[in-house]
Amino acid sequence: MKKHLLVCVVFAISGLAATSASAQTLLNASYDVAREFYKDYNAAFVVHYKKTTGKDVKIDQAHGGSSAQARAVFDGLEADVVTMNTTTDIEFLASNGVVAKDWAKKFPNNAAPTSSTMLFLTRNGNPKGIKDWDDLIKPGVQVIIVNPKTGGNGRMAYLAAWAYARKKGQTDAQAAEFVGKLFKNVPILAKGGRDATTIFLQRNIGDVLVTFESEVVSVDREFGEGKVDAVLPSVSIIADNPVAVVERTVAKKGTGELAKAYLDYLYSDEAQEIAAKHALRPRSPALLKKYASTFKPIQLVPVSEYFGSLSEAQKVHFNDGGQFDKIYTVK
Repeated sequence: MKKHLLVCVVFAISGLAATSASAQTLLNASYDVAREFYKDYNAAFVVHYKKTTGKDVKIDQAHGGSSAQARAVFDGLEADVVTMNTTTDIEFLASNGVVAKDWAKKFPNNAAPTSSTMLFLTRNGNPKGIKDWDDLIKPGVQVIIVNPKTGGNGRMAYLAAWAYARKKGQTDAQAAEFVGKLFKNVPILAKGGRDATTIFLQRNIGDVLVTFESEVVSVDREFGEGKVDAVLPSVSIIADNPVAVVERTVAKKGTGELAKAYLDYLYSDEAQEIAAKHALRPRSPALLKKYASTFKPIQLVPVSEYFGSLSEAQKVHFNDGGQFDKIYTVK
């Protein structure tokens, strides 16, 4: 009997040792069209972390519309980090004590290691001859866009169209009319960037998809090259991709150091190169030059030029009862 008890105790201790030696797990809650980038980045980070610390780590991903992801984290999804495509989603978490109030000062470039912009994807050969934002308001052109209420992809598309109108010398009232015409050509609002691509390419709805520059690479990889043409409009918006540690989760799980290392590495040369390969604009001028064929010249407008900040744009345009609700009725 005593011998049997001793064996049980030894197995129990061995089990505890195995558990403590197992890899730490980190969950990154991210936006839809970043999934391929983070698949490659995570693999590189796992190797880097093992090399520099001797520790194993497992990275899990959760993807969706950025605002839906922020809401999921707020509601209890235990993500260690959030990597979004709009600052308002992280500010929402900061205002509720889920991430640090000064999150934007925790990492370089206002905690945005990469940026993107909006462009158009048309059917192969661009049968409707779409060249710029004006073409999206023509009769008979169907435009696929993410719902600005649920995804940063949609908010940036909306703001880019508004900025284009303003750059052409239009007033805010005229810009509202222009964007209203554009959304009248939207047959269905997508939930997130990947949903928009699915609607466009799998359900075969729409003549043009307005999405992030980085989605071109994803489409070519998933659906094969030659399915779409990428069209750069004359004017688009700068869309920073901000990141933050989820303080509430890391305090509970003890993963603060790992979460910081994970986000720090996004600024490394290797990670910036991976980003460039996925058509996410790196911060490095040298890499932007190296990938000049990917990042073609375009007039990029900062959000601050016409909207003050994304937080102000959120209140004016995307909150319930805001400008978007005035110009678009859900079909």
